[in-house]
Amino acid sequence: MNVIDADGWYGAARRVPSPNCDARPEGIAVDLLVIHNISLPPGEFGSDHVERLFTNRLDPQAAPGYDALARLRVSAHFFIRRDGEVLQFVPLGLRAAHAGVSCWQGRERCNDFSLGIELEGTDLQPYTEAQYASLIPLVQALAAACPLRAVVGHNDIAPARKTDPGPFFDWARLHAALPQL
Repeated sequence: MNVIDADGWYGAARRVPSPNCDARPEGIAVDLLVIHNISLPPGEFGSDHVERLFTNRLDPQAAPGYDALARLRVSAHFFIRRDGEVLQFVPLGLRAAHAGVSCWQGRERCNDFSLGIELEGTDLQPYTEAQYASLIPLVQALAAACPLRAVVGHNDIAPARKTDPGPFFDWARLHAALPQL
């Protein structure tokens, strides 16, 4: 089920609806895909803390620094765990709160016209084979459903603030699977 349904949900993903989304501006095409990384606590994998963050259920006492994180209202469209599991928080037709202050090719507010995929990881280590095995068909499905013109890193749209997905992300592998982008 590697297809996007009419409501903007990816069939191969586990749905975890986030309240941190809203309507996109009218007449704006979704033509940018942004790759991010996240791990909570930083550098640790396998917890449900990212899922809790994106659904406003993060315990502010669960780890140092979570008190500030728990107040944020953020989400991405997708999160891919180290084992390759795909979670979807926001349907494609809605705007997720993933890019923050951002600009791509002179266009500000990238959340208005982009989709966000978070990979469980850090800038300091490679992503897993399972993540690429899930990421590539997801991006292919997104490219079939949306008029994507580019796939970029968070660092490309917010270079003064962000470094993800980091130097270990295999851009060549992703672009080889997406010759049209």
